[in-house]
This record gives sequence, C-alpha cells and structure tokens, in this order.
Amino acid sequence: MYLVLKREGDAEPTRWRYNPKKLMSVEREDIERRTGRNFSAFTQDVLQGNSLCRRALLFTYLRRDHPKTRFEDVDFAWDELSLEYSRQELQKMREGVMESLHGDELAATLRQVDQQIEDAYDDTETEGKAQLPIAE
Repeated sequence: MYLVLKREGDAEPTRWRYNPKKLMSVEREDIERRTGRNFSAFTQDVLQGNSLCRRALLFTYLRRDHPKTRFEDVDFAWDELSLEYSRQELQKMREGVMESLHGDELAATLRQVDQQIEDAYDDTETEGKAQLPIAE
C-alpha cells in the first residue's frame, strides 16, 4: 500500500510505501502519543479514513525526508492525500474474494477489483510478497 500526496499544481504525486510492520519503534511510539491509539488500532483507523491518523502517518514520512518538519505544519486537503493499494495487493485481495464470494456478488466484486488492478501502481519490488497494511 502507498500513502500518496498529490498537491494542487504538483506534476507528480509523492508516493511512500506504507507497511506498518516496517515503521521503526520510535515512529510507532510517536504515532501512539500523537493519536492516543495503540499501534494496532492506528493501522485500522488509517484504512478507515481517520484524519488525525492519516495526518500522523503523513508527518512520519515527511519527517523522514525533512527532519525539521513540525507536526503543526502538516496540513492537507482531504483530496490531496490518499492510500492506494499496489497491483500486487489487489491481486492478492482478488484471490481472497474468489474463495469467499459466489454468484452475482462474486461477479460484481471481480469487475470492481479488476478495474482497480488496471489503474493500480505496479510495485515490482514486492511481487510475490504483498501483505495487507494491518499491524498484528
């Protein structure tokens, strides 16, 4: 999964690979302090669209590139920040759907997932080892 920041006027979006299991302990602890959530709940809330959690995640990645970044300075319009699954993650989800759904529900879901796969970022570095972005 990728955290993608595309500000108005940017030619290309900034894309960070988001794998909660790869965040460093200092980063995880800082996220817990800033959001008031344990890290496992934070990862769920990021996926569900919690604004504070997404801001804390963006701050974490911005601070990696610019260490003097302050949390107070991190601001974004809702449509400028998104989470995107890679093509490989979507293909893994598609396999799960095929095992759990049937009939018309399966067909409709496959059409939707296949469309997302066509448009998704191809992450060749994680081919064969895509994982869903949830901390256990």
